[in-house]
Amino acid sequence: MRILGIDYGDARVGVAVSDLLGMTASGVRTIKNSGKKKLLDELSEIIDEYKPETVVIGMPKNMDGTEGFRADATRKFADELRSIYNGNIEFTDERLTTKEATRYLNFTNTRGQKRKSVIDTVSACLILESYLSKNSGK
Repeated sequence: MRILGIDYGDARVGVAVSDLLGMTASGVRTIKNSGKKKLLDELSEIIDEYKPETVVIGMPKNMDGTEGFRADATRKFADELRSIYNGNIEFTDERLTTKEATRYLNFTNTRGQKRKSVIDTVSACLILESYLSKNSGK
């Protein structure tokens, strides 16, 4: 029972996957968001490979808990994802995940182009880990 985590963005989309027990998250890759068709084709390959039971997408929220301006784009992306994936799609609060990913990359001294290529994957891992910890024992 794998779960796929997605950090959706206009420029890049980070993807992570859980282990079979749904306990840990590992980064899959960052996809350059260069158009709906190409993005969905790449996500379709990942979905075919991992066969997730659920896809969890980070929902941008403001610090007061209201949905941010990016929430509509994220919901639209989820609707588009349904054209290639008929499983369960859920949202989880992604507040501070990019900040936490930045902190992690600073700690590991990841800089330059390498940093840009992995920050969204790290964010997807954090989104998925948050979801897994909230839903453990259910």
